[in-house]
Amino acid sequence: MTDISCPTDFADPAAPPPAAVSERAHWPAVFSLSFGVFGLVTAEFLPVSLLTPMAAELGASTGAAGQAITATAVVAAFAGPLLVLGSGRLDRRSIVWVLMAMLVVSSVLSAFATDITTLLLARAVLGFALGGFWAMMIALAIRLVPSADVPRAISTIIMGVSVATVFAAPLGAFLGDLWGWRATFLAAAALGAVAFCVQLVTLPRMPSASAPGLAAFREALSQRAVLIGIGTVLLVISGHFAGFTFIRPFLEDVPRLDVATISLALFAFGAGGFLGNIAGGAIAARSPALAVGIVSLLITGAALALILFGANASVAFAATALWGFAFGGFPASISIWNARAAPDLAESAGALLTSAFQVAIASGAVIGGLLIDGVGPVGVIVYSALAVLAGAAVMLVLGRPMERLLPPS
Repeated sequence: MTDISCPTDFADPAAPPPAAVSERAHWPAVFSLSFGVFGLVTAEFLPVSLLTPMAAELGASTGAAGQAITATAVVAAFAGPLLVLGSGRLDRRSIVWVLMAMLVVSSVLSAFATDITTLLLARAVLGFALGGFWAMMIALAIRLVPSADVPRAISTIIMGVSVATVFAAPLGAFLGDLWGWRATFLAAAALGAVAFCVQLVTLPRMPSASAPGLAAFREALSQRAVLIGIGTVLLVISGHFAGFTFIRPFLEDVPRLDVATISLALFAFGAGGFLGNIAGGAIAARSPALAVGIVSLLITGAALALILFGANASVAFAATALWGFAFGGFPASISIWNARAAPDLAESAGALLTSAFQVAIASGAVIGGLLIDGVGPVGVIVYSALAVLAGAAVMLVLGRPMERLLPPS
């Protein structure tokens, strides 16, 4: 394996260097991380397409079963900063391997859960793996490619998210109907094992130059651009996941689609996300603030279409696909924004962004669960539209003027 040990320059001498910079591109390693995040996100969102049968077998309400997403997100919110603080000088390659092993363990435990409590504990293990991976993602990209290639590397890693959204929900619904939801989680465990093996072969050694501390987090939080990104994430992701977590009940109750059509609609959501990742990444390489604003407004438009015309099956299908396309561009765009906001504090800023993501996912799932049990699926989508629109306003009104002050990608 190749060592990466070229030092980087830092604007703040007091801040610990997050990572060494690679003099050459390690693209096989980048693609292995993309494969890993594909496995993580597939496991994370399997409950979206399996909520109905999971709730029935575990004796829980749909809203309670939806908290399988919340449990993952709550743990992930704490896992990112804790892992960064506790990782010290450990080789980042070894940390990634451990996180992928946790994916496998979580999926196996989920498959054999006998009640909602056991399921939530299993999902908490996945939450630690997710939070840790996302916290280090930007820093890993910086370690594996030269600085000019960092936006492309980030987009490539996050492409795993887009591919997962293409396959996770529709394939989960299909396999859940064919094999049952437990066997579907075992398939996720097998996927994680394959990703682990690929990373064993491709990841180079990535020893840390120093141990990040609380000072690095304080420094990252002092950056106004970082705070703008966090605020945008809290609003957009909360709104998105309130709607996305309960999209199957909406499609079942409002346009009254059957399981086969719901699977196709979820596939359209994922396929749109794959294309959105490409489009969003291309725009974000030039203007991440504009990219974040555009995709957030598109999500708002899709939610409004579902609210106003969602009883029409064709409109519901098209709006779901548009929602997927729009959201596909968000993770890459906001990650590139974050990389530009604090390039010298990549692990700390990345951990903070990860925590914001997971807090927003958890709050979105909780709010969505309360709304769907209280006022029905349309109320969930109304919340989604309002929250995402507010997030778009934060980035376009505050982020765009600041963008010209940030270092280039």
